Amino acid sequence: MPHCFRRALLLFPLTLVASLSVRAAEPEAPLTELRLTALTPAAAALLTPPAAIAAADLPKKPAPSPLFGDVLVRSAQAHLLGATLSGPRELTVLAYHAITDTWAPFGKVTLPGELIALRPAPAGFIAETRAATAGVPNEVSRVELTANQRHLRALDWVIIIGYLVFSASIGLYFYLKEKKQSNDDFFLGGRSIPWWAAGLSLYATGTSAISFIGIPAKSFATNWQILARDAVGLFSTALVAIYIVPMIRRLNVTSVYQYLEMRFHPSIRVLASALNILIQLGGRMSTVLFLPSLALSAVTGLNVILSIVLMGVVTIAYTLLGGMKAVIWTDVLQVFVMLGGAFFAIGYVIEGIDGGLPEFVRVANENAKMHTFDWSFDLLRPTVWAFVMFAIIDLITYPKDQVMMQRALSTKNPKEAGWSMWTLAAVVVPGSITFFAIGTALFVFYQQHPERMNPLLSVDATFPHFIASELPVGVTGLIIAGIFAASMSTLSSCMNSVATLVSVDFYERFNRSATPAKSVRLAEWMTVISGVIGVGTALLLALFDIKSAFDAWFALQAVLGGGFAGCYGLGMFTKRANWQGSVIGVICSLIITLVLWQGSMVTPVLYPTFSILACLVCGYLASYAFPAPTQSLLGLTVFTQRKDPA
Repeated sequence: MPHCFRRALLLFPLTLVASLSVRAAEPEAPLTELRLTALTPAAAALLTPPAAIAAADLPKKPAPSPLFGDVLVRSAQAHLLGATLSGPRELTVLAYHAITDTWAPFGKVTLPGELIALRPAPAGFIAETRAATAGVPNEVSRVELTANQRHLRALDWVIIIGYLVFSASIGLYFYLKEKKQSNDDFFLGGRSIPWWAAGLSLYATGTSAISFIGIPAKSFATNWQILARDAVGLFSTALVAIYIVPMIRRLNVTSVYQYLEMRFHPSIRVLASALNILIQLGGRMSTVLFLPSLALSAVTGLNVILSIVLMGVVTIAYTLLGGMKAVIWTDVLQVFVMLGGAFFAIGYVIEGIDGGLPEFVRVANENAKMHTFDWSFDLLRPTVWAFVMFAIIDLITYPKDQVMMQRALSTKNPKEAGWSMWTLAAVVVPGSITFFAIGTALFVFYQQHPERMNPLLSVDATFPHFIASELPVGVTGLIIAGIFAASMSTLSSCMNSVATLVSVDFYERFNRSATPAKSVRLAEWMTVISGVIGVGTALLLALFDIKSAFDAWFALQAVLGGGFAGCYGLGMFTKRANWQGSVIGVICSLIITLVLWQGSMVTPVLYPTFSILACLVCGYLASYAFPAPTQSLLGLTVFTQRKDPA
């Protein structure tokens, strides 16, 4: 382990302990503020009324005092606003939270006269009051709930910047110490990465900031049923560790798409690699930068563009300088930062619950918030059987993702490649339980303290809101660094993957005069180019409203991606499949999934499953129309594995 990394592990708990002792010196501003603004009747008419509230969404619990006119206004995803007269001219706004089934006051205003009518308006109401003088028109006012953003303190910034600088220094360390003499050094860390580090890097890469924020939001709003995916996935991960990953590692490939050429045909390798590059550049990198930056901006005031640029520039720097070794060792650091922040957060939330851990468990059980396994056969719900199907599909197509497989390929031998998967299996469920528990603890906390929520924020902003408004100064910075870490680990993995695929599957494959030095130089340029594209696309998302186009691209990549993934299943689990059948399988997969997409026949989550199944079935049957493969299949299927280590 590098000396600089060992020092980071020692400094991490010291930084955490030091930050706990620092709190804000001045009192915090309220989370929200109620404003009263005079309006002309014409201006009031221009305000777009909020959407009507369905009967199923009406409050289950009555308000603590009668609502004026029974008027309710939807606010964000889970809140409804109502108003009650607490004095002759004093209007108090109440907020009902549908998830916790609680009411709380969020401010009061003094009206200019006697209230005679109240109408819904965005984030509040339009109040019509009787004029004090006879013959004078009634007055119209807007009662609006506005948010007061919390801003990061100096210590928070010190921790965030310190973390970013340290991440960049890991890349500089390997740049100064290691000589990248071959593409194996840059792409695979010289195939010398310890199995446990590769396994932690697998976890860091698969756990983006979207998971860091989204999983607590999901368990806050519902329960732990999605956790069953990880629990069921342990069985497929075990089989991958025993059979799939060691088999691919024995081939000594750099790109997982080299397998498709060995087993089938060069065209399948090239097309699959090109599609993977497009998916990384077209959406994956920009998403892991933009969405967490947007969530943090909503609650901390941290500029979205600044967040994107900071994460992007630092990640480009250490990925470019240090290659795969820097990526993996930075991932290991990021796992400790991520999970360290998450462990502290769950403890801090439970400590803030009246009654502590016993009350947390009681309320969670009373509301079925920790319900995990659904054994029903309802395909519209996240049942165990749906996750079993996903696990089987993932097992037979596992090598499809270069980003993940590149970590296993960087280990010393096939045995250690398998052990990297066991490490992933050992970390993923405890890590997921931690994030799910955070959401459940937030449910209990905000059920007791509904006045500390922000009715203007979406459910996805629940955890970032708690980070910004409840945690001590310094710890806020530490957990934001953890969110940055989750984004940067995925981003660096994508950049290194794109650089590897361009160099290995295209430059080295088609250029007979290619040399390792030229290949690495191209990879360095591609690291920068792919990083700039990812940052640039994220900035476009931040600056322009192109969400609808972005959603369409994600649906399209789900439609396109399954066919080539199915080729791995045909190659590894059958000896009869040939390249002609695989091509037909990909074409059938594309046609069938396009029909499902255009007809909206299934939920988009199932597009990859149907796409892969179509490729497997059609490709295998079509293979019988052509001669059986003539090349040796030694080491290319689970039935013909080589026993000798690579």
